[in-house]
Amino acid sequence: MTQIRLTILLFLFCPFLAAQTQQPNAAPPSFFGQPQMSPLQQENFTPQLLNELESIKLSALADDYAYQRVAHLTENIGPRPSGSLQAKAAVDYVAAELRKLGLDIQLEEVRVPHWVRGAETAELVEYSGQVPGTTQKVVLTALGGSTSTPVEGLNADVVVVNNFEELRALGRDKVAGKIVLFNEIFDKQKAAAGLSFVAYGEAVRYRGAGPKAAAELGAVAALVRSVGNADYRLPHTGYSAPAGIPAGAVTAEDADLIAKLFVQGKVRMHLTLTPQKLPDTTSYNVIGDLKGSEHPEQIVVVSGHLDSWDLGTGAIDDAAGIAVAMEAAEVLHQLGLRPKRTLRVIAWMDEESGGAGSRAYTADHTNDFPRHVAAIECDTGAAHPLGFETRISTAAADLLRPALNVLQSFGANAQQPSGYPPGADIAAMSEAGVPAFGILQDGRKYFDYHHTAADTLDKVVPNELRENAAAMAVMGYALASMKNPLPR
Repeated sequence: MTQIRLTILLFLFCPFLAAQTQQPNAAPPSFFGQPQMSPLQQENFTPQLLNELESIKLSALADDYAYQRVAHLTENIGPRPSGSLQAKAAVDYVAAELRKLGLDIQLEEVRVPHWVRGAETAELVEYSGQVPGTTQKVVLTALGGSTSTPVEGLNADVVVVNNFEELRALGRDKVAGKIVLFNEIFDKQKAAAGLSFVAYGEAVRYRGAGPKAAAELGAVAALVRSVGNADYRLPHTGYSAPAGIPAGAVTAEDADLIAKLFVQGKVRMHLTLTPQKLPDTTSYNVIGDLKGSEHPEQIVVVSGHLDSWDLGTGAIDDAAGIAVAMEAAEVLHQLGLRPKRTLRVIAWMDEESGGAGSRAYTADHTNDFPRHVAAIECDTGAAHPLGFETRISTAAADLLRPALNVLQSFGANAQQPSGYPPGADIAAMSEAGVPAFGILQDGRKYFDYHHTAADTLDKVVPNELRENAAAMAVMGYALASMKNPLPR
């Protein structure tokens, strides 16, 4: 080392060394190893608890329990839309598996919608430059809650808008009797930079509220550009607020085609969507309790949703989520550990079609929310976990740092504060003040497959699923076994 380089290093580090001399009890900075725990952290994370968390992590990372549950839910049972026979089979399966782990099981009744897909076809029958005697196929799928066209379909001109402001500017005279296409483009750059859920939030509002807005101006049908990242000519379905008109999602490629032809002149479409809304039916949230050894009345929820859309088999949305919640109980069973508080595994029903399961739980348990210590939901896929999205107090975030340090070995130790509940099914609990967590995952590819026919088991990487299971199990057990509940 040259004298100059040595001098530079001494210049950089002398202030740090001096500070350490002046403050002998100060915690070393994190780049020299884990920071020392504060007295409050030490009180809550004893050496025994930290050893248990390390054992839980290592066991989950070596276990394929979660993957086996995902495989059965997706390949043996299949797609699980609310009200379907497959959803009923999934309820029975998860309840039976949790009973094997020694959990107390309750099936809490939920009234759910039962919407079934029908024929889905569309073609452009009139447009600029059309070759006589030909049409162009449009690839699309019905949105959940869509009503039906006549069996033979309908013919109407298409109006393309990019946002709600453009729709309102057209007014009823230019919208009535037409098919409205909302051409809001999913922001791929945001997704590539790790902000895929921000991009999704910007675009999904047109899927959720667009058809209703179009119907109010007299449109005979509404279409949205699929809310997703990859352009594989795959339509992405999803829930849309009931609008009383047929509603569908076209692929990104077909949305581009229609928008370009619309600029050139008149575009007319033949559209056939024949879904049916059957009578509401009874389903269940599956609730499994591992009773706490010291404070069984205090509850920590670990959860995912059991229903899925029908195009694929619901592997990343959300068989993976419920499987890692089940793994939290399985690892404790395997290690013979019992938390101080009750660890409650919930398999939510009907997250996709309106959230009936969450509403039912809120109605049944609102008075218990003061005794709900925390709630975790995994509903962002199955990719590598980065940590947790949180809606908790600053004091709670600081207190949990030792638990996150356990997850640092595979990079799942981040905390990202959120202004919104980090999970649709735990939103009511979060709004009531219950500390809420969602597993924060690498979402760059999630919306390639979300709500499409490509949401299948092969998209789940076993090692990454094990990492998610470890994150859920470690955090769930930490929240349930700390000396004190998290401050709200």
